[in-house]
Amino acid sequence: MPQQDRAYATREAILHAAAEEFDRLGYERTSLTAVLARAGLTKGAFYFHFPSKEAVADALIERQGELWAQVRESWRLRGVDPLSALHGMFAEAADRMASDVVLRAGVRLNADREVGYPGVPSTHVMWEKLVAAYVIEAAGRGDLRAGVDPEAVARTLCSAALGSRLISSATTACTDFPQRIREVLGHVLPGVASPEWKLSGSQTAAEPP
Repeated sequence: MPQQDRAYATREAILHAAAEEFDRLGYERTSLTAVLARAGLTKGAFYFHFPSKEAVADALIERQGELWAQVRESWRLRGVDPLSALHGMFAEAADRMASDVVLRAGVRLNADREVGYPGVPSTHVMWEKLVAAYVIEAAGRGDLRAGVDPEAVARTLCSAALGSRLISSATTACTDFPQRIREVLGHVLPGVASPEWKLSGSQTAAEPP
């Protein structure tokens, strides 16, 4: 294996091992020793790629942020209506988190960091604003019931998604998160959408843009 490929494989092994520990125990309770044991690596190999445990956490948080940007762009390119795009993004996010511990750990680390350090820009607030923009666009298309407040819809969806993730993480290691999210979507969206609105487009992550 070329040296560059070996270096990449080692870095990925560190990230995956750290993600397993962070997802299981959280940042504070995860030790570097446990990460190294899970990855089967020495401290020297670790420090070649990362200066600290915090740096690994930063890398995981950065990766989850990049993935969400890719998911949003993918659904934008599909050209479906805003409410259908919201449904697809929430459902795909849940599917990915259920199957990808690296992503799941990044989300947990990011959320824990916001709670522990007041004043850090909140991803949750960012998501509420993003979702509200989709709902406002849906209102402009006539896809919402009269009197529905887009920002209230955004707060409801984001709060329900956060609660679902926390409960699912604590009870099933996020395996039932996709089901919980689809239940939320199945109750909230029909309640705020106009009677004429129909879910459009394939709702799978596999559909090419």
